Amino acid sequence: MTTIKTHNMKNSIILITLLISFTAFGQNKIWSLRECIAYAVKNNIQIKQGENTILSNDQDIIGAKGNFLPSVNASVGGRINLGSGFNPVSNQRVNNTVFSTNYNIGLNQTIFNGFRNLNVYKQSKLNKEQNLLELNRIKDDISLNVVNDYLNILFNKENLQTALAQVEFSKKQLEQVKELVDAGVQPKANIFDAQATLSRDEQSLVVAQNSFDLALLSLSQRLQLPYDEFNVEIIDVSEPSSALLYNDVKPILAYALENRNEIKVAEKRIESAALGTKISKAGYYPSLSFNYGYGSSASFIRPRSTFQDPNTGEIVTLPETSLTGQFADNAGHNFGLTFSIPIFSRFQNKTAVARSVIQEDNNKLQLEQTKITLEATIQRAFTDAKAGYKAYQASKASLASQELAFNNAKERYDIGVLNAFELEQIRIQLINAEASLINAKYDFVFRNKILDFYLGKSLAE
Repeated sequence: MTTIKTHNMKNSIILITLLISFTAFGQNKIWSLRECIAYAVKNNIQIKQGENTILSNDQDIIGAKGNFLPSVNASVGGRINLGSGFNPVSNQRVNNTVFSTNYNIGLNQTIFNGFRNLNVYKQSKLNKEQNLLELNRIKDDISLNVVNDYLNILFNKENLQTALAQVEFSKKQLEQVKELVDAGVQPKANIFDAQATLSRDEQSLVVAQNSFDLALLSLSQRLQLPYDEFNVEIIDVSEPSSALLYNDVKPILAYALENRNEIKVAEKRIESAALGTKISKAGYYPSLSFNYGYGSSASFIRPRSTFQDPNTGEIVTLPETSLTGQFADNAGHNFGLTFSIPIFSRFQNKTAVARSVIQEDNNKLQLEQTKITLEATIQRAFTDAKAGYKAYQASKASLASQELAFNNAKERYDIGVLNAFELEQIRIQLINAEASLINAKYDFVFRNKILDFYLGKSLAE
């Protein structure tokens, strides 16, 4: 009996564990901004391609190191010659088959080639540094895009809440109008006006919901996550204040020009191009290489050579050295130095150097263009942030005025001084003022985030 109870208890524990697991699995994960950025940086395809480029650069460095080492080759060969040949012993031409074999081991070492190997090695290391910086730049850009998408979700969420509030207000307004009509205070036509207003607000709610869904879809696609059940943590974005404003753009520009990855990438490209010019100039220098070889050979003739002994008249077969014996007898070493002087390369060296110099100059121009683009982006973000704050302050004042105007109009409408059409016009102005305030707030927040980004601050905060 005890065994049965224990067994049932174990089954119950297993069942409860499975239910808890399935329940936890079915719950929607709420993604925070920090998690979204971390996930995007870890799983983005473009970033993975950049990481593979770094792995390829590592192989380039290994290959460049190998150029300093000697190359070693070994070969084994064999031949068969069929046909007639001259027998020097019998002084006759006979048909025979000659089997021959050989082996060789060779070593080649470049001693000097105009510092080409050294500069290729330096360039391979520089290329890795450049691609690492480029990878970090891609990560920064993706992080900023994630922040933009995330803020767009929050922006559309606030718009959705405003639309919901308007629908609720219209429903209450409709009920109030019905009561006033039943009491004989207002005409029945006001009910139709209130119903039309509710229908428009419900339509606006559908549009707001769709915009919010599309914002979620955009971020889920950027993270390469399924849209179903995808949701984010709703952050309470505080109201902009003058304390968040940057008073001077110069420190941001100075920091960005000194630390931004796109600037460092452009600088590395100039260094790489300069090394490319040195590599091209190596073609003008003489080269010196050392060679060493060791090998041997052996051969056999079939049928074996014979001759007639003049004294006895007997046919005598010539002795034959064994394979190992022949290899030992024929073994030899060879050493060599090759000194090559370029005299005329059909203008190949000249054009290679010219192209490298042009590329070096283009990379310098690209650095200047990158600085100009970066400065323009920061200046624009700085100006937009200042204008955004002013727009927010103006929208805030406008909303306060529209709220007062609407409350006043509502009171006048309730006592029959104002008709439904006039009230609706004032309410539309209030809705537009609320939308303008939300838009101005998030526009300022994002512009300020861009300035934080170029000043090296964390985007996840």
